[in-house]
Amino acid sequence: MSESDTLSRSAPERVPDAGRGEGAPRTATSASSPSADPPAPQPRSAEPLPRVRRWRTLLMLSVPLLLLLVGGWFWLTSGRYVSTDNAYVQQDMVSVAPEVNGVVAEVFVRENQFVRAGDLLFRIDPRPYRIALAQAEAQVAAAEVQVNQLATRSRGTVADIEGAEANLEYTERELARYETLLGRGFTTRARYDQAVHDVQEARERLANARAEAATARSALRGGGTGNEPAVRAARVARDQALLDLQRTEVRAPSDGYVSQTDRLQLGAAIVSGVPVVTIVRRDTTYVEANYKETDLADMFVGQPAEVELDAYPGVRLRGHVASIGAGTGSQFALIPAQNASGNWVKVTQRVPVRIAVDADPGRPLIAGLSAEVTVDTGQRPDAQVAARP
Repeated sequence: MSESDTLSRSAPERVPDAGRGEGAPRTATSASSPSADPPAPQPRSAEPLPRVRRWRTLLMLSVPLLLLLVGGWFWLTSGRYVSTDNAYVQQDMVSVAPEVNGVVAEVFVRENQFVRAGDLLFRIDPRPYRIALAQAEAQVAAAEVQVNQLATRSRGTVADIEGAEANLEYTERELARYETLLGRGFTTRARYDQAVHDVQEARERLANARAEAATARSALRGGGTGNEPAVRAARVARDQALLDLQRTEVRAPSDGYVSQTDRLQLGAAIVSGVPVVTIVRRDTTYVEANYKETDLADMFVGQPAEVELDAYPGVRLRGHVASIGAGTGSQFALIPAQNASGNWVKVTQRVPVRIAVDADPGRPLIAGLSAEVTVDTGQRPDAQVAARP
């Protein structure tokens, strides 16, 4: 056996593999075909090339189409949605202040407690006001006594007038009799002069009695004791004292949550008109979005809006534009801008837009929470479109 035959038995043969494109090693047995030549290698398969071309063509067509669709969407929605992150949750707040001065005697609420309208918040020491009420009631009684005295005096003047009239009538008859006697010479001139003087004095007494009766009547307005000015004034003072006593109990003006109770402490002296506690109303929650003036061109009341709160990621609230502010924020500032000054710089103004929440958010809306508001200006209520010039 030659050396080449020996090598052919031991060397592995390369069998073509269609998937890999090159031969795979295989050990051949020389016993079956001792003199057979190794097969020629097969050419590489050409099937994957059309598949790559198809994907390349698909990508070349889909990318421009996708860009065209995205560009068309932006073109259709460009300027339709206006949004701002300068928005905050707002709730109406009522500052509760006492209407009378005094010292806090009792406190019935705590921080963040929910109360209903009419619930007792705190009580001021009522003892000084009870004393004032007792004094006012005493003044009413004194005024009624005084009026009764005037009424009695007025009735007494009637009898005085009747007595003065009877006395005047008697003195006039006496004067006539002495005048007749003087003409006949049966009396003296001195006695006649005395009779004249008695008539004059009787007339003065009648005039005084009538004046006193008029004075007594002027002090009484009539219609009973309760209608007299003195009694009415005393009763008004009593009602004021009773009202002050009732105001020592301070109650909640509306439903809401109690806040800022740190100023409400037992024994603290509080002053009338100075707020000591705040009620945050729960039924007036809204979002105030401060939009730039350049975003209001197509914004109208009634357009739908979407609210996202920073405190609740993923929660989106549906609402609508409830109202657009009547002035910019700078117009209602404590110190308004003086645009007539020489160092004027134009600044884009912001207008507060109130967004009403249409449904229950399911989460507590706390006053002051940051929000992002988006308004769909593509929908315009018919009334607003008609009203626009």
